[in-house]
Amino acid sequence: MILRMMNKEIKILAIESSCDETAAAVVVNGRDVRSNVISSQIALHTLYGGVVPEIASRKHIEKINQVIEEALKEADVTLDDIQLALVPVSEKSASVYKSVVILYKSIFRAAKESKIIDNNPTIYLTAKGGGVPQKDKAALTDEQATRLLDAIQGLPPYVFVMLGLYAGLRREEILALKWDSVYLDVGCPYLTVRRAWHTENNRPVILDELKTKAAHRNIPLPVCLADCLKETKANSQSEYVVPNREGDPLSYTQFKRLWQYIVTRTVKERFYYRYEDGKRVKHTVTPVLGEKAAHNGKVIYSLDFEVTPHQLRHTYITNLIHSSVDPKTVQYLAGHESSKITMDIYAKVKYNRPDELVRTMGGAFAQWDAAQA
Repeated sequence: MILRMMNKEIKILAIESSCDETAAAVVVNGRDVRSNVISSQIALHTLYGGVVPEIASRKHIEKINQVIEEALKEADVTLDDIQLALVPVSEKSASVYKSVVILYKSIFRAAKESKIIDNNPTIYLTAKGGGVPQKDKAALTDEQATRLLDAIQGLPPYVFVMLGLYAGLRREEILALKWDSVYLDVGCPYLTVRRAWHTENNRPVILDELKTKAAHRNIPLPVCLADCLKETKANSQSEYVVPNREGDPLSYTQFKRLWQYIVTRTVKERFYYRYEDGKRVKHTVTPVLGEKAAHNGKVIYSLDFEVTPHQLRHTYITNLIHSSVDPKTVQYLAGHESSKITMDIYAKVKYNRPDELVRTMGGAFAQWDAAQA
């Protein structure tokens, strides 16, 4: 992106949010560095023996505004002085690319309205087609689900994972679930989704109003999940099904620590930094399946696949489809407001197995031939 201005300085706000550092700098005419503010997360990630992407991204969100404000103040400029914002997004996801394009357009629109520039160079900039498309996450296989549950048996994330795999709840629905919405002493145990969790400044906020009407639903509990919840409730002093140690809903950071029990048991390569002889040195850890972690003998690298919270829900929906549950019931249990969402998943899952598709088409043609005879 090039901005030409006659007899004016070009002030550039450069933003960096890769890995474990959040930084912002103000540069004039591409060479004169007026400020360079960096917020490091080294101390935080050292606790985990390497950079944890989920925690790093959250810290970027928490620190980015503060870092930008400090950079602007140090350079003695305001946002109206900024004619260009540079963010390395070419290798980011399509959603991040779209957000940055919106930021670009907002900055230049404000600059034009403030009469800092005569023409808006982003007028033809589009968010479509940019960034790296995110790959669809595959559902866990039965074997992977079993291995995951075995790996975290008796650990804090176990109940969370069970609710994701066997009730298909979203993360915000699980973390807001209270025992008053779980009915275990009836003929057919079920739970009701009626609350949602989110955080503000890392503090949990429980909402009684859901995003859509479809999100409010009653979900029957399979025997394994009902038994798990009965045991959990018998030992719980909290009104929440998945609480923190004080019995309160989890904060964002507390949830990331909860999920870290799973991440640390995968063989995903991780790295961390140490200062040696005054230099910042990167160290890489490559776990080996079946071995114990060097820093914690209780941790065994038993998972050779990665798992995300949403993948649990996706696995639940996929299993419903493979069990020949009709699309409308799947839509209801998943809490999809639009049937299109359900049908897109249904089509990908149901017809992504060539052998099954051949049998289905063969049966259809056989019926057709019989009708024509």
